[in-house]
Amino acid sequence: MPVPEAIVDPSDVARHERLAQTWAEPSGFIGWFKHVHHTSIGKRYIVTAFVFFALAGINAAVMRWQLARPENRVVGPDTYNQLFTMHGTTMMFLFAVPMMFEALAVYFVPLMVGARNIALPRLNAYSYYLYLFGGIMLWVAFLLNIGPDTGWFSYVPLSGPEFSPGKRVDFWAQMITFTEVSALAVAVEIIVTVFRLRAPGMSLNRIPMFVWAQVVTAFCVIFAMPSVMLSSSMLIMDRLVGTHFFNPAEGGDALLYQHLFWFFGHPEVYIIFLPATGIVSTIIVAFARRKIFGYLALVLATVATGFIGFGVWVHHMFATGLPQMSLSFFTAASLMIVVPTGIQFFCWLATLWTGELNIKTPLLWVFGFFFTFLIGGLTGAMLASYPLDTQVHDTFFVVAHFHYVLIGGAVFPLFGAMYFWLPKITGRMLSEKLGHVHYWLFFVGFNLTFFPMHILGLKGMPRRIYTYQPELHWGGMNQIATLGAVLMTLGIIVFAANVFRSLRSGRLAGKNPWAAGTLEWAVPSPPPHYNFLNLPTVAGREPVWENPPDQAVVTGLREDVREVLVTRTLDAEPDHRTEMPEPSIWPFLAALATTGLFVGSIFTPWAVPVGMIPVAIAMTAWFWPKRDEVARRRSDDKWEHAETRA
Repeated sequence: MPVPEAIVDPSDVARHERLAQTWAEPSGFIGWFKHVHHTSIGKRYIVTAFVFFALAGINAAVMRWQLARPENRVVGPDTYNQLFTMHGTTMMFLFAVPMMFEALAVYFVPLMVGARNIALPRLNAYSYYLYLFGGIMLWVAFLLNIGPDTGWFSYVPLSGPEFSPGKRVDFWAQMITFTEVSALAVAVEIIVTVFRLRAPGMSLNRIPMFVWAQVVTAFCVIFAMPSVMLSSSMLIMDRLVGTHFFNPAEGGDALLYQHLFWFFGHPEVYIIFLPATGIVSTIIVAFARRKIFGYLALVLATVATGFIGFGVWVHHMFATGLPQMSLSFFTAASLMIVVPTGIQFFCWLATLWTGELNIKTPLLWVFGFFFTFLIGGLTGAMLASYPLDTQVHDTFFVVAHFHYVLIGGAVFPLFGAMYFWLPKITGRMLSEKLGHVHYWLFFVGFNLTFFPMHILGLKGMPRRIYTYQPELHWGGMNQIATLGAVLMTLGIIVFAANVFRSLRSGRLAGKNPWAAGTLEWAVPSPPPHYNFLNLPTVAGREPVWENPPDQAVVTGLREDVREVLVTRTLDAEPDHRTEMPEPSIWPFLAALATTGLFVGSIFTPWAVPVGMIPVAIAMTAWFWPKRDEVARRRSDDKWEHAETRA
């Protein structure tokens, strides 16, 4: 690895070479599968999630083409059912959560808290491969014309064995298991990293807002994901082994599925949205040139959003005939969640109002977020009202609201994050001019696509229909929406061209091109595998701005092994040292074995007990210590024991 320009001291050059060798990832084709460093895995998450984003976008483009005019014949009803199911499933399970939570958290949280790697790095690699294999399984099924066709939610009884024979729904249900195990693993890694690997001095009231958002998201994942894994597992058992969890004729309950699914499904909206709030806070601070206004209020609002998000799931079920008391309670809860979001908006606006704005492309996307998410929030307050919800239920009004919330609340901040952080990942700047073209094409196209859907919904156009009659007069609005989709597609193409241009000939970014204040901007771009030459200590919420020139650094860690500092949860005081595991191919092989178990179980229950054998072998090899590691740990234990006696 070349010596970063910032390292000029000869002793630092020697230390850089030692650390680079110690923390180096294996080279070659086989070596690629052994990588465990968070920057390597984080980049894979980002690229893979954007590939799935593009695939889901192609699904959406075909659907828009089909609906552009009445009685169109671009695709038939069966293909259309697969298209909207694959679009929603891919966007929610293979793009939104993996990108907003897993990809960005894995790459940036260790850097922002001053750690050399993420906690449990082999588990991190395993989680990525499970996510990748689950997505590949689903899309191979779709290309073979056995893709799921019952919606991204797969309600029973439609998705049950009586109405959906074959393997289509089975592939969907098993994909849920892949992606949720992956997300749960990353959630554990993020929580451990933030609570035990923070730089000394980074007490709880100095943690960056982006990191707070990802920690709250991680807890939401831990509490929400088991619910959807349970519902999908019960569904696949109803289909494959003859259980009757959701069969009312045998004592089951179809509504139980909806409760389990939406107990996950609505917190998932915040699992997607909360990281976006951290992105917005980070970008606003960097381009307003001042610390965030109302830090404590923002942290508490973030926690409150995650907490209240678990109490509103029934507003997705207002049309199912629930008792009036339940409807009233969940209407009130759905309106109450607006309060913490409003607090966040006012803190962001106050920061911008009192700052010295430097309007660049990342901040432009934040402005777009304000406009689009505000519309999504207003229509959300409308849908939280039981009387109105029952009138527009299952119409395009809900489609419009959903996309204003998720694209306005997540994709707009995400593109801002890409323009803000890609220079750190790649070492090269993106073009500002192309960034502005991308923004305006996408902003105008998005509003042209989805705002007319509000009107279509109020005119009675139901969702999930593949065609309609001319006398319904829905064609004009659908043509406008299709034109908007064309503009959005052009915007995405401009973004892709901007990225490829940047990788080939973009201007060098340097360490801190935005003069930002968080710790990821204290290391070279792109970061070396050891992240920090000298592990930092922290004197404020924006360490790059607030740390004095003579700020202390951490010393005494070994440089010939992957040793890291573990700190205490509350005040990040040094506690002890520990050694990170070396790169290994066993997480990849364990993911392969797990994939064999999951895919095989779609076809025979015997795949579960038989498939556990290679999983157990791979896991045993994964954790089996090497002789030199055992000897080194024994030597370290003796040394620490002798030091304690002295």
